[in-house]
Amino acid sequence: MIVCHTAVKIIEPSLQYQQAYQHYIERLGDEERYPFVLDYDSTDFAQYIALMQDLKDGKVTGKVASSTFWLMDGEQILGVSNLRHYLDDSIREIGGHIGLGISPELRGQGLSKRLLQLTLDKAEQLGISCVHLHCYQHNLASNNMIRACQGQLDSVVEDASGTVINRYLITVA
Repeated sequence: MIVCHTAVKIIEPSLQYQQAYQHYIERLGDEERYPFVLDYDSTDFAQYIALMQDLKDGKVTGKVASSTFWLMDGEQILGVSNLRHYLDDSIREIGGHIGLGISPELRGQGLSKRLLQLTLDKAEQLGISCVHLHCYQHNLASNNMIRACQGQLDSVVEDASGTVINRYLITVA
């Protein structure tokens, strides 16, 4: 399936798209999921949507406030992003402001770049002027996506397991 980038948009999670969300999760299969909000149980979908709102409102203990967005083409979810409204010390070190992922069968079409661009617009609307983006050094697609959106390599660190993380900055305002 080829997607027209001008037709896509991002929306906040909505009960209206329960079936589309379940289909998106099925398409991910057993792979590691990004962003972290995909790991929450969505069996009770109304409760899941309420949790997304609580995350946005900063009401979830142990989590910084964050907004989740779905990249949509009509009724289909193509990808998901999560934008942290601010960084605590832990996610400033490893994590950054934005995590995102695209459905496996749609990768390689530039949709991650489009999702990042749209999420950066949301960051600017929140008043975030310097966005921190982190990715594994070995993940060439993520590194290229960040660079394509004007990401400048700021530093390189290792996580607890020794995996190398590239930390980028993007100025949006």
